[in-house]
Amino acid sequence: MTLILMFVLLFVLLIAGAPVAVALGVASLFFISTTGMPDLVVLHNMVNGINSFPLIAVPFFILAGHLMNTSGITTKIFGFARAAVGWMYGGLGHVNVGASVIFAGMSGAATADAGGLGNIEIKAMRDAGYDTEFSVGITAASSTIGPIIPPSLPLVVYGVVSDTSIGQLFAAGIIPGVIMALALMAMVGVLSRVRNYPRDGRFSLRTFLRTFVDAILPLFTPVIIVGGILSGLFTPTEAAIAAVAYSLVLGVFVYRTLDFRRILRVSMETIETTASVMLIVAASAIFAWILTANQVAQLFATELLGFTSDPTVILLIIMVIALVVGCFMETIAAITILTPVLLPVAISIGIDPVHFGIILILNLMIGLLTPPVGMVLYVLSKVADVPFERCVVATAPFIVPLLIVLLLLTFIPGLSMWLPVTVYR
Repeated sequence: MTLILMFVLLFVLLIAGAPVAVALGVASLFFISTTGMPDLVVLHNMVNGINSFPLIAVPFFILAGHLMNTSGITTKIFGFARAAVGWMYGGLGHVNVGASVIFAGMSGAATADAGGLGNIEIKAMRDAGYDTEFSVGITAASSTIGPIIPPSLPLVVYGVVSDTSIGQLFAAGIIPGVIMALALMAMVGVLSRVRNYPRDGRFSLRTFLRTFVDAILPLFTPVIIVGGILSGLFTPTEAAIAAVAYSLVLGVFVYRTLDFRRILRVSMETIETTASVMLIVAASAIFAWILTANQVAQLFATELLGFTSDPTVILLIIMVIALVVGCFMETIAAITILTPVLLPVAISIGIDPVHFGIILILNLMIGLLTPPVGMVLYVLSKVADVPFERCVVATAPFIVPLLIVLLLLTFIPGLSMWLPVTVYR
């Protein structure tokens, strides 16, 4: 009964608008105080929750993304993507997706993509005569590629919570990220034909080579990160540090767009973002410990397997749960709460933890495009100066290809598992 009241209190606080970390912490404290557990349990689990070497990668990947945005590198990425795929029907829509794929290899966060590239992409598409809804919709949908293609902040957190190899998770995200991009580009192509959106001009080899040379140094960032991890040259945490060092070299010495004042401002923004993420992880650690101590995962698995033994049905139920939670909860909190409950069920029906991680993260990324939480929608609402409700409507058509990709990745494990099996196993 106390456990049920804890969940009720959590959802009441979330609906009331309390910060996720506060809601999790208060609900956990309620359970601990009413069951007579010592208060020291709270501090112990909070410290253990964030006392993890891989989590050091979080602030560094956040800082690398901020440095890339501030130093003007996103403009060079957009220019290269425009020269590469802008000649197709609905050219700037394809450019939008292509730029997100490239930037995904640098930032690892959907909101960083939406905030950094979104301003450039939406302005360019508006100036070219595209509907605002189309511009906002494809910008929102393409930003979800960021946390799938490595580096990925959600995959780092999932790896820590589930005790799964982050290197394997990063490898598993590459092919799914490419499939997501192709699916969104197919959707752009269909809508562009129907709505008669223009090409962005003819393909020019000279322009392509010029923009490639201009963007070649930023394009090395994902090569350094992903290549270094897959080759075993360094760990994901060391890769994050390397990304920051490389970003600083580009911004300070090559492009000369970063000065001390900008670096200080970016550092403060990184500290603020990291603090909020770590608070959520710490509060979630208490909540997850309570669930584990009370065998909630085992009870859930028993009930679910008693309801059906069909792996397909169980996977669909897990997907629905993750999608619903993603609509109401911030991604990092959802990962730390859902993983201890759902992962044992997935393993019991033969799902690899790496494969499950990709499924879970993509489910939660789709949640970023849906109300009431929908952080990407809130970011783009500010960037595009469009009401939140209008952003929701604009993004809805692009959720369809993402759901199709989710089903493919769920029921064809080889799409995500081929690369980690080939490289690591």
